[in-house]
Amino acid sequence: MRSLSPHFNQCLSDSIREFWELPALSDYGINTLQYKDVARNIEKWHILFKQAGIKKGDKIALCGRNQSHWGVAFFAIITYGAVAVPILHEFHPNQVHDIVNHSESRILFVGDLVWKKLDVSQMPNILGVISNTDDSLLYSSSEKLTTAHEHLNELFGQKYPKKFLPNNIHYHEDKPDELCIINYTSGTTSNSKGVMIPYRAVWSNMAFAYEVFGEHAKAGDAILSMLPMAHTYGMSFEFIYEFTAGVHVNFLTKMPTPGILLKALADVRPAVLIVVPLILEKIVKKAVLPKVQDPIIGRLIKTPVIGRMIKRKICEGIREAFGGRFYEVIVGGSAMNQEIEELLHDIGFNYTIGYGATECAPILAYEDWHYFVKGSCGKAAPRMELRIDSPDPHRIPLAKRCATDGIIQATSAS
Repeated sequence: MRSLSPHFNQCLSDSIREFWELPALSDYGINTLQYKDVARNIEKWHILFKQAGIKKGDKIALCGRNQSHWGVAFFAIITYGAVAVPILHEFHPNQVHDIVNHSESRILFVGDLVWKKLDVSQMPNILGVISNTDDSLLYSSSEKLTTAHEHLNELFGQKYPKKFLPNNIHYHEDKPDELCIINYTSGTTSNSKGVMIPYRAVWSNMAFAYEVFGEHAKAGDAILSMLPMAHTYGMSFEFIYEFTAGVHVNFLTKMPTPGILLKALADVRPAVLIVVPLILEKIVKKAVLPKVQDPIIGRLIKTPVIGRMIKRKICEGIREAFGGRFYEVIVGGSAMNQEIEELLHDIGFNYTIGYGATECAPILAYEDWHYFVKGSCGKAAPRMELRIDSPDPHRIPLAKRCATDGIIQATSAS
């Protein structure tokens, strides 16, 4: 495994320097930023934050669809020493207002579609709102912020009159227990709750990713990002690890309909796939189930020799539909359809199921597909401390009891 600095922001700066000329973040089919472009844009945001009076520890919110500008803004926030507050773009406008206010965010980076629904008068404490699409200043209550934004390129040129180089990168030195992210839950039963995630949790999930698929998604490889980065699942394993490892992140900025998804997978040919069950089920139902449910195929697949050949062909077909070169498909986020899982297991498809929670940033359990047990969601992840508070084993949630034995049953982990 690559030697990682114990400081998360140092890992980011090390990666930027090492992969300076490589592609880093793309909005699929639209634009691409190299690592040096990301570094330059991060530095511009740092200049703007400082000019606007943003201090280390101040909160800055992001709300919008996955895109490269979102990723740059996120890294700019934490490398400055501020606290990132990601907000799901599907949240009701009132939820967004409440989260911005509750977190005491000073600036909001926002997607165009979200911005149209918001009422800035409901967020009286923010200094400004910045577009995630083109970095324009959508609203400002601060003359310092407005002036800094208007003259940002000029200020950058004054600070770096010759050229911005890798040795110009100097990021905030984080401490393990220092607050990095406030991630708000979906709020299905009440108002969203802010989970306070320290740098050590973000670093630990990154290190875990290096351990489990560092050999399979390396510098120069590519992945397709479909999960919302406002959730720690997508943020940790489709964005943070990849960026630090030199893996090209391609954001699918459109709704993942089967047609759009299949084309993107064929173009990107991801090294690893990380999906929610619905994505996997869409592809299988479109590309596989019609063939399996054919009466003739159904009879032949039950025969020993021909059946194995048919299953191998079906497995190859699914692999090709997902781009053809991935090591494994990691499924998480909700329960897996049992019929689909039975089919995937029967044909020998390289999938695995993990389990986690935002509060754990998010990994709790995972197992490599070679050793994965059907119906489970893997083994307890390393460095994950599982505490049992109740002395009565009948009152301990089954997921926790199974975790202490190394396996968490998927049906018990919802």
